[in-house]
Amino acid sequence: MKRSMALAVAIGLAAAAFVTAPATATPRRARHLRAAAAGSGGATVVLDWNRALLRLVRTPGMQPATVHPTRSFAIMHAAVYDAVVSVAGGRPYLFAERAKRGARPDAAAASAAHDTLVALYPSAAGQIDGLLATELGALPDGSGKTDGVNVGRAVAARLLAARADDGALAGGPPPGPGTEPGTYRPTPPKFASPAFSTWGQVRPFVLTDGAQFRPAPPPTLTSPAYAKALAEVRAKGRDTAPGRTADETAAAQFWSAPIWNYWNEIAQGASTRHRAGLVSTARLFAALNLSIADDVIAFYDAKYHYALWRPVTAIREADGDGNPDTAGDANWTPLSPTPADPSYPGAHSAVSATAATVLSSFFGNRDRPTVTSEAVPGATRTFRSYRAAATEAGLSRIDAGVHTRSDHNAGTRLGRQVAAYVLRQWRSSSAKPIGP
Repeated sequence: MKRSMALAVAIGLAAAAFVTAPATATPRRARHLRAAAAGSGGATVVLDWNRALLRLVRTPGMQPATVHPTRSFAIMHAAVYDAVVSVAGGRPYLFAERAKRGARPDAAAASAAHDTLVALYPSAAGQIDGLLATELGALPDGSGKTDGVNVGRAVAARLLAARADDGALAGGPPPGPGTEPGTYRPTPPKFASPAFSTWGQVRPFVLTDGAQFRPAPPPTLTSPAYAKALAEVRAKGRDTAPGRTADETAAAQFWSAPIWNYWNEIAQGASTRHRAGLVSTARLFAALNLSIADDVIAFYDAKYHYALWRPVTAIREADGDGNPDTAGDANWTPLSPTPADPSYPGAHSAVSATAATVLSSFFGNRDRPTVTSEAVPGATRTFRSYRAAATEAGLSRIDAGVHTRSDHNAGTRLGRQVAAYVLRQWRSSSAKPIGP
């Protein structure tokens, strides 16, 4: 239960402003919420709060720079899920509260989401209160609503206390720049300090530790595999690259925003399409975001363990890498800005593989998701499966010039391993919570 004492407070210091629904529901909105609560089991409440958190993390400057936003999603959705199953029955992630007969699970969900977000983003409390007022105002007054609210608040408090000492706020100075061939150093044009350099030591939500599925080392600099991977990104990932097709350029631009936001949007669409009820939707978003949050911890563990230089550095300094099949190009520039962290494994590949594995486990392989870009206004792309979307998202980073295929392959394996582990833990016992 030591890690159980981890699920929710560390983000509680995140200060942000947040744009959300008006404090009072319109008659049409109120009817919609009542219908959702009575008919589909209130799944709308989960989607509403997920959209609210997406709006929050998309607002520039709202998310603390040293706290990874995936942790917010995991904390909120774990609290929502535990609150819902406390009322409706089922296996909790960490905590099940005693609920009075007749307590409303949708009121419990809204209350749990509200209390976690107020703790995580205290400066946005007024706006978050407004969304709760809208949600609860659409439900009939009575003991059912009151009891549901009390369950949600109790679960949120326990989860916030459980996450207080997980190491997310510990931080630490970033590592110094590497000097040997192959070692990471800040990249042009800004040469920003490495980001989230200690995130791999944050206590995971479900994994035993961040190194549990650490990938094997990347190819050595003198190997043919390294030369082949570098040649691919050199040819396809340059700012102007004849070897990159127009569609590959479009894909690189399409997926260039924070990848966890895309997959939460994809999950919203899937839940709506399948008319999932409250319990199923709460379970989906908890499994998705616990998996993504642990995957982020895992890939940061690997990134800073191996500290591999980024393609822009590798290509510009290739004359000194000891590989006869590579050659330096001091003027090479990638299509997209290079993130401020080491190259191996790829984050887009890892998160997308994790999310696609979770969504496929819920909805099978026949869905054809349509994805809307956060980076290119109005752009959408449709895929034959969740895995196909994940593959394109990962490979797009080669075309963007910020990763190699070795990064992509390692990230994909890592993401699938993390998701499979979380899902196995979820299904392994109906008597114990998922967390440690």
